This record gives sequence, structure tokens and C-alpha cells, in this order.
Amino acid sequence: MEFLMKTSRLIVTSKTFARRVAVPIPSKVRMAKFNASQRHSHSLFIFSIILRKILYRKPEALMGSFNSAPKINNVDSQDDGLELPKGLSTPALLQHVQQLRGGGLEQPSLLNRYFVKSTVPDDDDEDVTDGLRCLKLNSVSRVCSAPVEGDGTQTIRLLQWNILSQTLGQHNDGFVRCPEEALTWQHRKYLIVQEILQNQPDVICLQEVDHFKFLQTVLGSQNYAGIFFPKPDSPCLYIEQNNGPDGCAIFYKRDKFQLMGYDTRILEVWRVQSNQVAIATRLRIKSSGQEFCVCTTHLKARHGALLAKLRNEQGRDLIRFVKQFAGESPLLLCGDFNAEPIEPIYATILNCDLMKLGSAYADMKMDREKILEPCDDANEWVSQSIKREPPYTTWKIREEGEVCHTIDYVFYTPEQLKIKNCLAFPDGEEIGKNRTPSYQYPSDHFSLVCDFELINDNVDGAGTEAKTHDIIQ
Repeated sequence: MEFLMKTSRLIVTSKTFARRVAVPIPSKVRMAKFNASQRHSHSLFIFSIILRKILYRKPEALMGSFNSAPKINNVDSQDDGLELPKGLSTPALLQHVQQLRGGGLEQPSLLNRYFVKSTVPDDDDEDVTDGLRCLKLNSVSRVCSAPVEGDGTQTIRLLQWNILSQTLGQHNDGFVRCPEEALTWQHRKYLIVQEILQNQPDVICLQEVDHFKFLQTVLGSQNYAGIFFPKPDSPCLYIEQNNGPDGCAIFYKRDKFQLMGYDTRILEVWRVQSNQVAIATRLRIKSSGQEFCVCTTHLKARHGALLAKLRNEQGRDLIRFVKQFAGESPLLLCGDFNAEPIEPIYATILNCDLMKLGSAYADMKMDREKILEPCDDANEWVSQSIKREPPYTTWKIREEGEVCHTIDYVFYTPEQLKIKNCLAFPDGEEIGKNRTPSYQYPSDHFSLVCDFELINDNVDGAGTEAKTHDIIQ
């Protein structure tokens, strides 16, 4: 309410100023002809200008350490010289990038993590993977879920991760406890590859991607195809030696899925475009013909009541976009929402009238039958889900202090998807006193990895037709 009152005063002031500088109107009669609709349109126009100033705030005001520099429109070219041996298997590729990283004992290994199975398994569900495979990579391996018999055709392993923009992370984010060498692209890029590929995901959703060509080359060698959508006014472009704008990306396994279509969205707040984006894809499992949709996003950062409200409005726009795209298909909606579970957007997503969604990491600790039970008290349902969320998905130390909270999520449609496993987060002792990013982890966010089983075999892609774009291979 305070924000709306202040905005109203700004609108009045702006209208007064506009009248002072406008071309004089010849007569009072013409003024009288301005009807209510025209006055309302003028107010909305002024309001949109004010809102744009908030959503597209100058980088130095937004990020805290930029100089007042003009935009530097560089393109993604820093990895143009990358060459990989042809025909490498995934284990061989990981061994190769380990060597490129430096190899040897002097290079700390990636943080060790493990999968946690649903606390209430099915009677016939005795293994932790339900057909999902595991790599045995010796020194670069982690404790992955064990393989079982079966082809895993109805299972989907999704990896969600804010990988940390190289431009922002190295030059602007102020990770005061991270060694400078650990923030270099030469060091980080191979750890990013290891974190992704040793988990063997079927679908990869990434945020803060400003080296898409590198990922496209490396992941493409393992039969992934990718889609990238940059922010319209990425803060990276205001920093010298940037590698182009950052944005969101989705990769998927070409041998397992067929891309049926995708769409992109610049998220709006009160009908004004913001600087945050989303990608939605429709995938068909080749072996069964079943379709499902995946959407990823990265919402507005920073704290404050106004920004929480803006994120909530972005979330509302996101839901409308996703519902129109996905129709009645199974949905995986993930990203860096920059919002703790207590923020309004969390309740907005779980209480959405357009589709029933659950949070995968929270639902891992709950009986599936209870997840599917009709709930009379939506607020209580959200409150219980909040309590089951992990304590953190990001843990870092900046100039203003230590930040440890949950802001990344994987939402899904419980009636059509069953959550099977989630990748656990390392504890504080394992992470180390300097937190992340570090020599052992390349981002300030941890990856979220979830195994899902498609349980609705009636889905045949009958949902809303997806907009078709040229596919980036």
C-alpha cells in the first residue's frame, strides 16, 4: 500500500511536470474534451515509465559496484577456439576436462554429494534410481544412485542450476572469501561440466548463462541440444570484457527426446516488460510417445518488500505463460526464483488456480497419497511445504556478509509426475568456511537434481499447441 501511495504521488508529480513542459493548448474547451479514458491512459503511461526505471535500474544502482559506463555489446566469442577429441564417452570426456583443468593432487575435487530417496517408497520400489544409470568415474565420481535393471524410458532426470555468470561473478558480485583464481573462467568451466555430466541428466535447466557456445560444444558432444534466451538488458553488457548477455538455457538428450516446440517470454510486471526471461519446451519421449513440458526462469534479484512484490507479479505472468504453453501436459517448472519460501511468490505458485503444482524437494519428505489429497486449507498446505524445503540452495559470503537461504526450486505436477530421488546438498563442513564459489565448487548456487517418473500415460500432446521456433543444435 505504501508503494502504491508513493507511486500515486509520483504519477501526480509527473503529470504536473508534463503539463508544464507540454505544448500549450489553445483553449479551455479542448481541455474539457479529455475524457476519463484518456486521463487513465496518461496515468498508466507515466506509471509504466516509473516502473521501467525500477525494473531496468542502472547497473551501478542495481548491482552496487559498476561504474557509470556505456553498454558494451560484446558477443559470445571467448570459447571459439575450443576443440574436443571426437567420439569421447561421457566418462572419457570428464577425464579429459579433468586434465584440462590441471589434474593431479593440487586441484581439489568437486564437492561430494549423494541422492536421497523418497522417504515413503512404493511397495515394489526397492532401488534408489528406478532405471536411471550411474557413471563410475573413479576420482571424478561422486556417490551417485546405483543402477538397476530397466531402460528408464518413463523416467526423467532434471538438473536445475544457476551456474553463475562469469562476467558478474568475477568482476562484480563481491565474493570476498573466494580466491581470484577460483573465479576465473579457465578454472570454473571444467567444474561446471563435471557437475552437470557426472549426474547424467536428461534435461538441463540453467540460469546466468553467458558462455552458451562453450556449453553447446561440450554438451553437444554428449548428444544434448540446447536453447538459449538472453535477458533483454543483461547487466553483463555494462562490464568491460564481457562475453555477451547472460540468460537462461535448456538442454535435452536428443537420443531420448524429440523437441516438439518451444517458446520464450520476457516476463511482465503490470503489463510492463521486465529484464527477466523464461523458456518453455515441449518434449516427447521417443520410446513411448509421451509428452511433457519443461520451463525455466530467473526472477528479479535483491531484497525488499517492493522487489518481493515485483517477483510475485513476474511469477503470475510466468504461470500464465506456462499454462498457455503446456496445456494439460505434465510440467516441470524450475529456476532461480530469488525468493525464499516465505515470499508471496512461493504461495502464488503452489496455490495457482490454473494448475496444481508441488515443490519436488519439499515433497520428497511426504507420502505421495497425502500430496494428492484435496486440501481445504491452502495456506496451511503452503505452510507445511515451506517447512519441508531444504535450508539452503545457495551459500556465499559477500561484502555485506554471509548469505545462506533457499531460493532455487523445481516445481512439478504431482498428478502426472512422481518424485523419486533428489540430490542432497553438502553440509557446512563439507562446503568449507569460505563457502561458495570456491576451488571445489564453481557457483554460489548448488545444482538441484531430481528424478521423476511419468505416471500419466494418457498424455498425447493434446495441450495447447506450442509455438515453433528454429532449434539451436
